[in-house]
Amino acid sequence: MKHRVFDDEFKKMAVELSRVKTSVKEAAEELGLDASRLSKWRNNPAFNGGKVMMDKPGLSEEQQEIRRLKKALKNAELERDILKKAVGIFSKGDGGYTDL
Repeated sequence: MKHRVFDDEFKKMAVELSRVKTSVKEAAEELGLDASRLSKWRNNPAFNGGKVMMDKPGLSEEQQEIRRLKKALKNAELERDILKKAVGIFSKGDGGYTDL
């Protein structure tokens, strides 16, 4: 089966159509796409108007900002936890890591 390639303008148009339609699935079917592919495009800032995270219908600007900040906080906490574990692992070593 031949791999279909879509240009950026088509992707932007598809994202806009998915906003107008009642559902991503409906827009994807109309365009002959898989709904998961269209969802990925909707979440990509290059195709959704530069938004880091697609807005959910019914959420105010403040609620969208809270969602974005919560996600950023979760990522920062995850990075911190990983670094803490790495420091713990390297500090328990036999001292071989500090000898030069």
